[in-house]
Amino acid sequence: MQKIDLFEFLVIMSFYTLHCYDGFMFQGGVIRQKLYHLLKDEKDVHFTYGSVHDNGIGKVGQGMTSSKFCLNIAGDTPSSNRLFDAIASHCVPVIISDEIELPYEDVLDYSEFCIFVRESDALKKGFLLDLLRGIKHQHWNKMWEKLKEVEHHFEYRYPSQPGDAVEMIWKAVSCKVPSIRLRVHRQNRFRPFEHIGKII
Repeated sequence: MQKIDLFEFLVIMSFYTLHCYDGFMFQGGVIRQKLYHLLKDEKDVHFTYGSVHDNGIGKVGQGMTSSKFCLNIAGDTPSSNRLFDAIASHCVPVIISDEIELPYEDVLDYSEFCIFVRESDALKKGFLLDLLRGIKHQHWNKMWEKLKEVEHHFEYRYPSQPGDAVEMIWKAVSCKVPSIRLRVHRQNRFRPFEHIGKII
């Protein structure tokens, strides 16, 4: 049986929008809307629309697994579940945000399996597709393999398994504790003596 070359088989990019309730659509902010108008007529961009009541999630998953890259666009909050959907679908995330908060970034180097684009650059006509079309097969394949390698860090399991999301969260918390304790101790330096000055 001939081996399928995924790089040649997949469409270049997935862009999706889900309706959460009838008649209401999460557009994901101003940048998402502008990008939609920039990309809506591009043949290499796969658009998925749907609703959670109409197998929308299944359609989104299918669109992501058939794409090389999945857009993770700045929305109404600094984080988004689109990133985790892309990772689970083995679709290289294209993160368009200047302020996104990424989990476990003190442990994971996201540049190994994600592409980061400044918001101002993404809104330049032709910039995004030119960037993605310029990524070579070998580079994309390396990122794709890394996605599969880190996927388990974003999975919640019961009971918890080594390296899964639960363990990663506890590691992240434990890494923050020393810096929080240091800040608290510094704030408390003069507290025991503040009342003395008030008495005098």
